[in-house]
Amino acid sequence: MGDIDQDRMRVHVRDAKGNRDRLVPLPAHTLNVLREFWRVHRHPALLFPSRQKGLGGASSATTHMDRGGVQQALRQVTEQIGLKKRITPHCLRHSYATHLIEAGVDLLEVQKILGHHSILTTTRYTHLTEHRKESAEVYINTLMSRIQVGWNKVV
Repeated sequence: MGDIDQDRMRVHVRDAKGNRDRLVPLPAHTLNVLREFWRVHRHPALLFPSRQKGLGGASSATTHMDRGGVQQALRQVTEQIGLKKRITPHCLRHSYATHLIEAGVDLLEVQKILGHHSILTTTRYTHLTEHRKESAEVYINTLMSRIQVGWNKVV
């Protein structure tokens, strides 16, 4: 719970890949969802406590939810909403990076948010979507039109 900075709207991610810490943005809507989730178990220190003793035992868990628990929870949610595609936490990470790029977030900022040491690693997460392909074509055509107009003025 102490890793959420409500004032700065950031989450302190500790000991991520490479044993590095980082601060990531926390959208207001996500903060509200996390508050609602916490009200379900009301653990005094952990936002995602282990559920090995069931939901009733979550408030007294001594450890956080492990990787298997996260994957199982995600599977249950996708089944409940009728999604046929297999979704993993890593898949969500890829989608997040792609949506950030589509929204115009700078690639270096995405690198920082994802905690990548190398920008090349970040580029693997950003999948080119049809929207980005189309906007690239529009941008290139607009740019080339301007160059052509400028060239015609010179000649």
